[in-house]
Parts: sequence; C-alpha cells; structure tokens
Amino acid sequence: MLTIDHVVYAVRDLDAAAAQVLEEHGLASVPGGQHPQWGTENRIIPLGGAQYLELLAVVDPTIAATTHLGRTLTALTAEGDHWFAMCLATDELEEVAAHTHLDVVAGSRTLPDGGVVAWRGAGIDDPGRTPDLPFFISWDEQDHHPGAMPVEHPCGATGLAWVEVEGDAARFTDWVQGAPLSVRFHAGEPGVRAVALRVPGGQLVWR
Repeated sequence: MLTIDHVVYAVRDLDAAAAQVLEEHGLASVPGGQHPQWGTENRIIPLGGAQYLELLAVVDPTIAATTHLGRTLTALTAEGDHWFAMCLATDELEEVAAHTHLDVVAGSRTLPDGGVVAWRGAGIDDPGRTPDLPFFISWDEQDHHPGAMPVEHPCGATGLAWVEVEGDAARFTDWVQGAPLSVRFHAGEPGVRAVALRVPGGQLVWR
C-alpha cells in the first residue's frame, strides 16, 4: 500500500523559511536534523499521525555538490523557495523500488539532541526520477514518525487534504501502480505545485 507520507519544500534558509511559513500560513515547525550524506538539514511541520511537511535546505554546499539531491536543491532555490517533491510511505519498499527501477538505500538524520532517525528509501537522490514523481520511504520505527511530533499550529492544521502535481499523468499512474492517492494531477511542467491542509472550517492551500 502507498500513502502520502510527506511533501518537501526546498528552501534557502531554514530559519527564515520557518518564520515566513508561520507568518503567512500559521504553520509551526520544529527542528528536524541534519543529513550528513547529502549536506542538508530540515525542519518538520508535523500534521499528526503519519503525515508532515518538510522544509529542506542545503547547509554544506561542498557535500551537497557531490549528490544529485544537493545539486537539485541548490538549483531549485537559486531564485527562491519552491516545492520539491512528494514522498510516499510503503511497507513493500523492495517491490515498489523494483517496479520503478530505483535502488533501496539506507537514510538517516542526526537530531538536535544527538539521536538518530533512520529509514530506508528509494528515489530521492536518483536522477531518473522527474520532479512530478514521488520518492518512497519505509521508516525503521513507526512509533517515532516525524508527523507525530508535538506542535500547535495557529491555523489549526490537522493533515493533508490533497497535493497538486503537474507532469505526465500516465507515467505518474504507472509509477504509483494506480494507488488511490489524494493528488490533483494536471498536464504541465513536471513538479509539485501546491498542497492543501485540513483546517477548521475548510482547507488551507499553500501554493
């Protein structure tokens, strides 16, 4: 089964982005940690349960320049912050990776308190994945999912309502093996365009 785990927003400066997102959308974030293998760091916008939004920035340009992910984030944020990609959770990662011709690799990030959060993933650093196609994740410890981190959002957000994506609809459908996802797909330049969050009285759209 495939479900939307999180959506990544690429930013140039984590602290500045966190302040802007709080002011403009009423979404609070908490420190995530560093990804030594990519030269990146993140902040988490928990949405409860097993969903969240991720602010992701390059913090070590030297390491980032050696990875496809790092180079992509640097180019994407050259003129501002942008949506980067959607991530789907699965308990059948090897089968999904085989279908999409991706390698399964171990990932981790170092928490501010020195702890480590670990997972297995496929596709985030793969040049064959276009921006409209999700990457995949399987968490090592579901009890410590970032989406469940305690936070209070001024806007009252409680989860993802839908994600808007542009690209090749047929390829997307094959990529996710027809999984019933809350995704609004349109033809266009490949990439994530917006997310909608459930809030009291309706939806908050971040475009």
